[in-house]
Amino acid sequence: MSFLPRSDAPAAHEVLWAGERLHLLPERALWWPAARTLFIADLHIGKAATFRALGQPVPGGTTHENLARLDTLIHRQGAREVVFLGDFLHAPQARTPQVLQALAAWRARHPQLGMTLVRGNHDDRAGDPPAELRIALADEPFALGPFACCHHPQTQPGRFVLAGHLHPACALQGPGRDSLRLPCFVSEPGLAILPAFGEFTGGLLLPRMPQRRLHAVGGGGVWLLPPAAGDRDEGTPWPR
Repeated sequence: MSFLPRSDAPAAHEVLWAGERLHLLPERALWWPAARTLFIADLHIGKAATFRALGQPVPGGTTHENLARLDTLIHRQGAREVVFLGDFLHAPQARTPQVLQALAAWRARHPQLGMTLVRGNHDDRAGDPPAELRIALADEPFALGPFACCHHPQTQPGRFVLAGHLHPACALQGPGRDSLRLPCFVSEPGLAILPAFGEFTGGLLLPRMPQRRLHAVGGGGVWLLPPAAGDRDEGTPWPR
């Protein structure tokens, strides 16, 4: 069994949710071309700094790495708006001078870009981003077109929910006892859960099951895993 997509596999995977075409990106982000909007879940800026403040010997550099990947996405996609689906800062201890300086420099590189944060559970503890970052703040659900932008997975009648929080991951099994764990996008009727964008965030293993689709992320691509045994026939319009 090959764990990673073929070399000719597309880097992004297109889905049709709520009548809109969106792209699942290998950088663990969601792109809405019609609105030129990026959706980012669980950035967790300053998580490594938080652990170091608690005496844990973890490496540095994750904030700069996260922001550099975000820079690349913004420029490559020509984004007009970024919506953060919760957990922008990891904790109060994340507000170190180095982290705040990196954030200020990052914002200065994108002065015209609109940004909205849908507050998550870590934002409740860490507090809102500094006002100088000019990030609009919203509580869930934040309505945007046909979507309800949330942090926690939930149902919102009449809207398709985009959420984070779970840091979803999937497990692939090889022919022996080998296995591979990868971040993934998860979709169910009326709901999609994005993988955590931030490095050093971990993941929650989610099984394949009826009415659930898992799109694995790895090897520079995104691809749909086979459905659960006994799932739908080909005519049932579950999300792709």
